[in-house]
Amino acid sequence: MKPSHHQRGVAIIMVLLIVALATVLATYLAQQQQLWQRQVESQFDRAQARRLGVAGIDWARAVLADDARANTTDNDSEMWALRLPAMPVDNGEVIGVIEDRQGLFNLNNLVRNGQSSAPDIAQFQRLLGLLGLPGDLALALADWMDSDSDTQYPGGAEDAYYLSLPQPYRSANRQLVELGELSRVKGFDGPSIERLRPFVSVLPLSQPVNVNFAPAEVLSAMIPDMNLSNARMMVQQRRGKPYSDVADFKQRFPRNDIEINDMDFSVTSNFFWVTGRARVANSQVTTQALLQRSAGWPMVVWQSIQ
Repeated sequence: MKPSHHQRGVAIIMVLLIVALATVLATYLAQQQQLWQRQVESQFDRAQARRLGVAGIDWARAVLADDARANTTDNDSEMWALRLPAMPVDNGEVIGVIEDRQGLFNLNNLVRNGQSSAPDIAQFQRLLGLLGLPGDLALALADWMDSDSDTQYPGGAEDAYYLSLPQPYRSANRQLVELGELSRVKGFDGPSIERLRPFVSVLPLSQPVNVNFAPAEVLSAMIPDMNLSNARMMVQQRRGKPYSDVADFKQRFPRNDIEINDMDFSVTSNFFWVTGRARVANSQVTTQALLQRSAGWPMVVWQSIQ
């Protein structure tokens, strides 16, 4: 029996549907393959950018090691401190910046050997006042870092305060590792942290402040006899003629009645902040690291790769 016209029409429609489905499937598979290929290429580009970022940290370590062999002072006229333009690489670019961290006020000095340090707290309170921030921030931070759980100061805070918050937690009772931790300390918020950022550091060891890099506010906070106007004069004097040693720094004081503890100041730095940015195609990686330079190859104290 011959198939009817209706049956032949249904068969043709089925064939057309199968062909259409096959075409759609082939198109979908081709698109997925292209997407997969782009993902692989993107992952490869990001891996390359990440390797470049890590290499940038090693470059900074080599530069700082060479500088230590060449001289015993550090100032902003040295090669490591110069801001270089981005360097082109295959299908991208890389840039690295080395910044001194020893000309800033070390927040970890507020607590020494687990106990609050009154002289350092007083210095930090003077710095806070110069920056228009409340002095109680120094007390809260000292309580946050000291080894006990007792509130030492009226403006301080310990576990009892932090555990009463809507999302409770305990005080750290240890040194800071990085500046972002301040957001967990009573009284500190985004604007106050950003206000402090150019003037403070977070170093694992107590170090003398490098007067060739210290902002005027830091000098004035650490030297009670030196007002901000005098401190700005000292910063201006080092431009073009960095201080050769602490004696040179003292000799250029604007007044004879200014006294300092020589042990609190230096013209040498051991801690540096490195920021690197690497781009390969559309993938970009930012690396940050705190380096400690001692004898030999500088050590990575802390690093972030994003």
